Amino acid sequence: MTAKNLQDLLDEGVDGRHVLVRSDFNVPLNDNGEITDSGRIDASLPTLKALLDGGAKVIVMAHLGRPKGEPDPKYSLAPVAEALSERLGQFVALAQDVSGEDAHERANGLTEGEILLLENVRFDPRETSKDESERGEFADELVALAADNGAFVSDGFGVVHRAQTSVYDVAKRLPSYAGKLVDNEVNTLAAVKDNPEHPYVVVLGGSKVSDKLGVIEALAEKADSVIIGGGMCYTFLTAQGHNTQNSLLQEEMVDTCKDLLKRFGDKIVLPIDLVVASEFSNEAEHKVVDLDGTPEGWMSLDIGPESAKKYAEIIKDAKTVFWNGPMGVFELSNFADGTRAVAEAMIEATKNNDSFTVVGGGDSAASVRTLGLDEEGFSHISTGGGASLEFLEGKDLPGVSVLKS
Repeated sequence: MTAKNLQDLLDEGVDGRHVLVRSDFNVPLNDNGEITDSGRIDASLPTLKALLDGGAKVIVMAHLGRPKGEPDPKYSLAPVAEALSERLGQFVALAQDVSGEDAHERANGLTEGEILLLENVRFDPRETSKDESERGEFADELVALAADNGAFVSDGFGVVHRAQTSVYDVAKRLPSYAGKLVDNEVNTLAAVKDNPEHPYVVVLGGSKVSDKLGVIEALAEKADSVIIGGGMCYTFLTAQGHNTQNSLLQEEMVDTCKDLLKRFGDKIVLPIDLVVASEFSNEAEHKVVDLDGTPEGWMSLDIGPESAKKYAEIIKDAKTVFWNGPMGVFELSNFADGTRAVAEAMIEATKNNDSFTVVGGGDSAASVRTLGLDEEGFSHISTGGGASLEFLEGKDLPGVSVLKS
């Protein structure tokens, strides 16, 4: 990408400078408030370590969950500060507010090589405001924390598709640089988008066709195969005339699916069998059926074993694979086999076929970790679900384009 990157900033020198960093720490927590998947925290470490080693006074901005524009202890970044302290091997202070008195006091008190984490930026309603002047006012407060000669590093790829204060407006007010994570993500996904080696296979899952419509449209033109699984495949199967009973269905998208099948029918690959259950539970009675064999009142929760085999064979022969969205309800062990088959086929393709394999963030990345698969087995695991999809669709990512201006 043509924006300045972290190395440019380090070459200019960061010793003694305040550097505001936007990271993506939107990690899942369990009921006890413990982090269950630290992938995004781990991905932020190279940029933070490089800045700290360079003697920067680092101030990190991030969000967690969807608080309603006001402080909510449930969404505090305290567990993140603790996890960062452990991983960086140094104390990470957590400000008690976002841009208030405590944040200012702590930011002013930083010495070279120290790090401060601001409290959840979404505790302030201006972070996500649609009003540019409100966001601008909040951005000015955040920039003031960096004193004179400050800089901004964008390192939260999971949020660059949103024009929010800490992602976009702050970047307009300070010398701005792409962090290692954002730089790597953009360059990797650009290779998939602009110059994929063929056969090029796209694997899409997840619950809604509407969420993936843009990416199906954009990628079906370039891909050799578009494999469909997850909840969205039942709308396609319904469009083909199959009765999927109580399976997830977006009725308003059936005609759209008919149109996609008409236009890209030779490329779209759908399941040939299903794993169905009497109810949405791992303990439910379940069995494998053909496409019209779902008992009345039952629902499909995964692609069937023959589908998994078929998908795996296509993936193993590919030279480029992009995957976004699980094939079934992988959180329930009885309905995880389809997702596992796709992931394992990608690992095999990477190893045996020298394929370029990309996991497109979100639930797909979570499933790789949940199923205990080797993360190193893929060429790249993205930290941005929505951002990676929008990038591949060719949409403008405000948090990236602002770095180039």
